[in-house]
Amino acid sequence: MAKIQTLSLFTAMTMLLATGTALADAKSHDAVEQAKPAENSETVKKEGMLLPFMNPAKGRKLYASKGCVVCHAINGVGGQDAPALDAATMPSIMDPFDFAAKMWRGAGTMITLQEDELGEQIDFTGEELANIIAFVHSTSEQKKFSKADIPERIAELMHHSDDESEEGKHDEEKPKD
Repeated sequence: MAKIQTLSLFTAMTMLLATGTALADAKSHDAVEQAKPAENSETVKKEGMLLPFMNPAKGRKLYASKGCVVCHAINGVGGQDAPALDAATMPSIMDPFDFAAKMWRGAGTMITLQEDELGEQIDFTGEELANIIAFVHSTSEQKKFSKADIPERIAELMHHSDDESEEGKHDEEKPKD
């Protein structure tokens, strides 16, 4: 029984992570009312869950503005501290929950890097995460991604990281007294 409860808890947590709108009690009218998405949100209601529509164009903008690009490259644009996320390297059919689970497994490292590089942990809504996952899997949308997508404040953080690594190289090259 405990194994089933643990599995159910893990499944619920995964759904919450991936959609941001998992319902505690699908049969409860109050739970449905409380879990309504934002007015501008695009969702599908399925058996007590609100599943966000996955929009790769919105994901492209979020990928840059949220700072994912600081560590992960797409089309060679972005950081090298974490694996590149080119759609061409992704499975031809991707389960977005598996992608979210993979992120969850790396959460500790990602949070530390976010705090170091961005000054804070990135916060995602379920819809934002769904859109980013759609972008990561969309070859056609990734073809549009370039340095022009990166907001100035994120680009500055990326250059700041380059400057620090250059300083480290210069420190290594200096002869010690």
